[in-house]
Amino acid sequence: MRRSEDVVVLDELRLRPPRLEDEAVALLADAELEADGFPFLLGWAQGDSWSVYVETKRANAHGQLLPAGWVPNTFLLAEFRGEVIGRVSVRHRLNDELLHEGGHIGLCIRPRQRRQGLGGLVLDQGLIVARSVGVDRALVTCDDDNIASARMIERAGGALENVVTPLEGSTPVRRYWID
Repeated sequence: MRRSEDVVVLDELRLRPPRLEDEAVALLADAELEADGFPFLLGWAQGDSWSVYVETKRANAHGQLLPAGWVPNTFLLAEFRGEVIGRVSVRHRLNDELLHEGGHIGLCIRPRQRRQGLGGLVLDQGLIVARSVGVDRALVTCDDDNIASARMIERAGGALENVVTPLEGSTPVRRYWID
């Protein structure tokens, strides 16, 4: 189901909710992505209970236990060939901030798994999840200087609407819509 010369089999990648036994790998991934200034574990704070975090993520998908300003969202780990390689967060609807620059789908790939086409696979499956929660037209964004993410979104059918100034920070944000 992948495009062009990519030979990755889609069923080797799966999205799944975090589990209790994922604590060590999730914390490691969070530390890896922290170097990029990009959170792996959304809503996580040092010292939080992992079991509470896992249950909170499940509740968030049902619109429960949402922090102020958050919308219902499905948080899933991306597993490829048995290894956690990234994560995706699918927002079920948009608030003003998400409409401006956050979008329906946020994803990240751990540094050593990048540039292998895995981000595109995660986005493809994230779009399936988005449709399953009623999002027919998904907004996906990336920093204007993140050429790899822009190409990934465009390969998934993203049509650039515009580039906006972020509410915080200085790097402009590209806004794409995927039907």
